[in-house]
Amino acid sequence: MAHNAFVKERLRQWLSPPRPFVLNPAEEIGAPLGRWNLYVGGAGCRPEGFVNLDIQAAPGVDVVADAHRLPFHAGVFRRVECDAVLEHVAGPERVMRELERVTEPGGFVHVVVPFCHPFHEYPHDFRRFSPDGLRLLAGGMELVAEGWRTGPAATWFVVTLEFAKLLLPWRWWRVLAHGLLGWLMFPVRYLDRLLLRSPYAHRIGNHCYAWFRKPAGEKARDRRVARAAGPKTRGSQSERR
Repeated sequence: MAHNAFVKERLRQWLSPPRPFVLNPAEEIGAPLGRWNLYVGGAGCRPEGFVNLDIQAAPGVDVVADAHRLPFHAGVFRRVECDAVLEHVAGPERVMRELERVTEPGGFVHVVVPFCHPFHEYPHDFRRFSPDGLRLLAGGMELVAEGWRTGPAATWFVVTLEFAKLLLPWRWWRVLAHGLLGWLMFPVRYLDRLLLRSPYAHRIGNHCYAWFRKPAGEKARDRRVARAAGPKTRGSQSERR
């Protein structure tokens, strides 16, 4: 039984089309990792060097918690990644204040959100963001960098796939269409290497990002907040270590 499941999974991986996008290399700014770093929304992956938090238990998840109420003391993490999460939460401003709280002074918060992207529930899908909208969530942090992770070609690709599946009534047809179109269209994604340079890419960009930095002068304030909060009754992986 286990062998059959392994074979099916390997076949699925071999037959799955390439990802419908190429990432913008300008997104990486070289923000350093610290002893403790937090990844929010990493179900199904194992980000090396991060405590992986998600709202649901899944492979690779270290801590199951609601991002509106993070189970960590203030100023714990050097770098925080929030990848395609804010569209799924009821209170994005509240989540951003939690990310800011648990980031150490001088640390970085990296946020990625969809703009032109199909509806996807996990378990809900509430909104989309533009770069302007991300800037409004900075709070007490300073904006270091912003841009597009995936561009117009990625939007074209994923919308075409979803439109094709919408026309097909049976699930196995939709799976087949996804696979066939995914393989036929995957060269389209490389157009973004050119299109992301266009001043009009923002009109139908796919995902945008922002890097925020918590001012280094907030160390004393964070210590006061941590002392006032007292010990946590339900420790995170970082606290248990």
